[in-house]
Amino acid sequence: MSKPVKQIHLAAHFPGVNNTTVWSDPQAGSQIDFNSFVHLARTAERAKFDFLFLAEGLRLREQNGEIYDLDVVGRPDTFTVLAALAAVTDRLGLAGTVNSTFNEPYEVARQFASLDHLSDGRAAWNVVTSWDEFTGENFRRGGFLAQEDRYERARQFLTAARGLFDSWRGDEILADRQSGAFLREPGPGRFDHHDGQFAISGHFNVPRSPQGRPVIFQAGDSDAGREFAASAADAIFSRHGTPEAGRAFYTDVKDRLARHGRTRDELKILPGVTFVLGDTEADAHEKAHLIRRQQVSGQTAIRLLEQLWNRDLSAYDPDGPLPEVDPLLGEHTVARGRASVRHHQDPLAVAAEWRALAEAKKLSIRELIIEVTGRQSFIGTPAQVAEQLNESVQTDAADGFILVPHLTPGGLDEFADTVVPLLQERGVFRTEYEGTTLRDHLGLATPRPTPR
Repeated sequence: MSKPVKQIHLAAHFPGVNNTTVWSDPQAGSQIDFNSFVHLARTAERAKFDFLFLAEGLRLREQNGEIYDLDVVGRPDTFTVLAALAAVTDRLGLAGTVNSTFNEPYEVARQFASLDHLSDGRAAWNVVTSWDEFTGENFRRGGFLAQEDRYERARQFLTAARGLFDSWRGDEILADRQSGAFLREPGPGRFDHHDGQFAISGHFNVPRSPQGRPVIFQAGDSDAGREFAASAADAIFSRHGTPEAGRAFYTDVKDRLARHGRTRDELKILPGVTFVLGDTEADAHEKAHLIRRQQVSGQTAIRLLEQLWNRDLSAYDPDGPLPEVDPLLGEHTVARGRASVRHHQDPLAVAAEWRALAEAKKLSIRELIIEVTGRQSFIGTPAQVAEQLNESVQTDAADGFILVPHLTPGGLDEFADTVVPLLQERGVFRTEYEGTTLRDHLGLATPRPTPR
């Protein structure tokens, strides 16, 4: 029996402010003006994408005690932007990253339930944790949580939020004008949640939203993150550099679902990827080479190397060899607030790998950083990129992709105009939205409220 052809899920990531967004390009626009968000969202909706994804930054990052120049503009508030985009889009899902470490379940559940009502069922919440004391200084909690505590708080946070979403069944509002009865029964929205993290009770004041609950995303590659996603998420935002790594991740996470009483279709795996299009394959690769050198300048290469070495390397030549000294170990970090710091759990081992790679390929610091820091990227003519995307999905490296363009706000335009029609011709991507909610787009069932 032949394997069924899978439908591809596509989403657009608003790239924000970082070295991968080439703000210096003549075609680049503002990364914070609302018109930029509108442009990208409307392009994604015109192309029938599932959703727009918005990241979150809770503090300006530092390096060597100074504000990290590539992140100075920061990111505006997630809910403010998504609520505004709900008014200028009709079908596009609206996914936002909101932290579970420094917020409270009631306020976050209320905000997402409200967004789901404002958008007629298009809201999604990317549940993340925060690991560092640096970010915590912005909040009354202060400090930070150890990794095991972060995921325990996130798990209980999401459990509490789901209890709040489910505190309304959806049939409580009668609104009978003749009898004057508004509620079918007294006391809707009652909740009571007590655990090691939260002790909350009362009445939730937002009725059940159009898709039951917002779609839940999770982004994490650790074992704890994978298990959290398998137990509680509707979709996972992953990051892998090759199709082979993607297939290994896909198999691992999907295999975890059964022990949580879930089927493999109940969790979508959507890696963040980049793309470069050209009139010919050679043209596309030439453009990709130029873009990567724009993204990783000599200064940026040194900054990124410092995040592993945990030393001030400003005296080194980015076009020269790697430092002979080893990374500096310890809790102190030169790059406060950078997620990349915690990704290198064994800096000495990673440094050894990088040295071996640089020696084998005769790479300078800059050339090495370009090679080891890139996302999985699809490069070629529109037809070649369409083939690459489809091949990855059909061979279970992913269920779809979150596209991260290198330009704001027009970086998605060419893909929407050239690649999407080819995927539609293949019959692996929708030509029209078939439903109205984000759960419809992702092929996820509308959850029933948990019985009280």
